[in-house]
Amino acid sequence: MLHIQSLDEGLPIFKALGSELRIEIIKLLLANNEMNMNELATQLNISNGALTGHIKKLEDAGLITIVNEFSGHGNQKKCSVYLDKILFDLYPEKVSENIYQTEIKVGQYSNYDIYPTCGLASSSSLIGEVDDPRYFAHPERYNANILWFTKGYVEYIVPNFIPASQKIDQISISAELGSEAPGINEVWPSDIHFYINDVCIGTWTSHGDLGETKGIFTPEWWFPNWNQYGRLKLLVINHKGSFIDGLQISNVKITDFNFDFKSSIKLKFAVPETAEYVGGLTIFGKNFGNYNQNIDVRISYSPIK
Repeated sequence: MLHIQSLDEGLPIFKALGSELRIEIIKLLLANNEMNMNELATQLNISNGALTGHIKKLEDAGLITIVNEFSGHGNQKKCSVYLDKILFDLYPEKVSENIYQTEIKVGQYSNYDIYPTCGLASSSSLIGEVDDPRYFAHPERYNANILWFTKGYVEYIVPNFIPASQKIDQISISAELGSEAPGINEVWPSDIHFYINDVCIGTWTSHGDLGETKGIFTPEWWFPNWNQYGRLKLLVINHKGSFIDGLQISNVKITDFNFDFKSSIKLKFAVPETAEYVGGLTIFGKNFGNYNQNIDVRISYSPIK
């Protein structure tokens, strides 16, 4: 999966795809998994020399990959499609001068207390053993792009680098979340609690551990009967209260904390054992799920008067 976040960034891809012949090459490779140069030239009814330039443009754009194979007939170049999906954003996000933006990787939690089923993984492999909470302390956990547990919590320190002499007016947190069932279960409710500096600001009930289809960004090596994607949730706390996806979930206000440029901010995702639905939590980061993002944070601020 390639995620293009601006038209300028996607220009090499667009140029590579701006040819009917190169589109036909990709179609042939998709239909046959892989083909050598002679096979492609024969199918397209062109010379190997004419084919070489087209192949190079596709390879430079990262659309195909070429592997040299040695056989009794000499060296053969085998071509195959490298990307399975391309997603691009037409409208880049505008950043306000009074907003500080940052992101937190899934594995960059500062504290935790979790119970199996549980585990962590990077975009390329599992980290340690599944269902063993000890691996949540493994040094490799900083590379985690997904984590899951049945009950308990993970807590993150939110970077606060707003300018001096400013106060915080609003905190917005975006994350892809889901339940955690053994394997997958489309109907597996879980009451996920959100805390700021140990104050519960509200709860959202995830309806299931989703895996009926593969996550758009979930890597190929990931197990097909494990959680594939979640729901993108937007948590906001401001002077009116606390909200998730625009719906108020509590009366806890940003003014209750008196946050300014010197404040420490802790964010906790939890599934307490006292919840009505103890259905666990999965946090999807980049290279997993359907949104290819980490825990995104926006802090709106204004001068202290």
